[in-house]
Amino acid sequence: MDATGELRTILERLLPREATPYQLHEPELGELEKARVMEALDEGFVSYAGRHVTLFEEALAKACGVTAAVAVVSGTAALHAMLLIEGIGRDDEVLCPALTFAATANAIVHSGATPHFVDSAVDDLGIDAERLEAYLGRIATLNDGRVVNRASGRCIAGIVPVHIFGHFGDMDALKRVADRWGLPILEDATEALGSIGCGHTPGSIGVSAALSFNGNKIVTTGGGGAILTNDTELAQRLKHITTTAKLPHPWRFVHDKVGYNYRLPNLNAALGLAQVERLGDFVGAKRRLAAAYIDAFADAAHWRPLREPQGCRSNYWLNAVLLPEPDMALLEAALQNVHAAGYKCRPCWTPMHQLEIYAGHPRDELPVAESLAARILCLPSSPRLASYLS
Repeated sequence: MDATGELRTILERLLPREATPYQLHEPELGELEKARVMEALDEGFVSYAGRHVTLFEEALAKACGVTAAVAVVSGTAALHAMLLIEGIGRDDEVLCPALTFAATANAIVHSGATPHFVDSAVDDLGIDAERLEAYLGRIATLNDGRVVNRASGRCIAGIVPVHIFGHFGDMDALKRVADRWGLPILEDATEALGSIGCGHTPGSIGVSAALSFNGNKIVTTGGGGAILTNDTELAQRLKHITTTAKLPHPWRFVHDKVGYNYRLPNLNAALGLAQVERLGDFVGAKRRLAAAYIDAFADAAHWRPLREPQGCRSNYWLNAVLLPEPDMALLEAALQNVHAAGYKCRPCWTPMHQLEIYAGHPRDELPVAESLAARILCLPSSPRLASYLS
């Protein structure tokens, strides 16, 4: 059987055809979500004021084992605020993987800085720390405590790793590289709520971490995001800048800097609070689904299931399988075949340097990112799909 037929056959055996279509990822909403939202409506606080925002932030911080969480309107807004508060802006470059969703690079541009693309590790899809160390040794120099790109003359001001599909890369190795060069780590953990990477939760190893609560994430607020940190003072500064930088006062409007209207509304936070209360159930369901996919593809001739990195416990936000070799034409044919059967699978993202908007940006050679983008196929991964498993 060819690769396209094999993929469709395995999916049809695992997930019943009569329940199609299967979207890539759908929210799981129930009575608890309705109750929390009705609380907010009954109390009359639907915008930025209201107790559910604080309750949501406290629940997030507790779930992730960090000191503080700051709720904002999107994962992109979270990343943007993290970069700004770190002082990153014009004439700076920020290292990030080429294999990521566009929001990672976009947030860097929003801050005024330049994305600088680096390669990924083939097994965990995170930044390849060893390759990054060698690359910095070739292109960068330390000048008065700042890392300077010798080619562009700009300062390299930080690293934004991405926990792809909920899988942590080797953050310990990346931290060693970051420390040697004096670079802050700002985590794009938008896909990793509920994941643990070799003892690390989002926000526990970097300066801060961004979460996303888009409708397709493991926890949703409809649209929203948050910043996690173990630095209480930093959290206060982040909350200030994301709430229009308004100084507290019963009636006066005094803003001490140019801020951003990024605060998450209370109505969205109420929905998110209920979702966080169910996070353990969601992660459990998604891990059961991942185990079923791994078992179903164990003997496949053309597809290898993507497993969580050793020592990590992933939320398996998206399950994925890989072709043995890059073949974009075959990937497209397989996607057409399964879409026709109602399985709304997706490829990985187009690597950032292959987009016209980022084609001229600084980058390392990116053989792994380019290869993975032509091999990865993401499978339907909604937590409710676990209910179909025998």
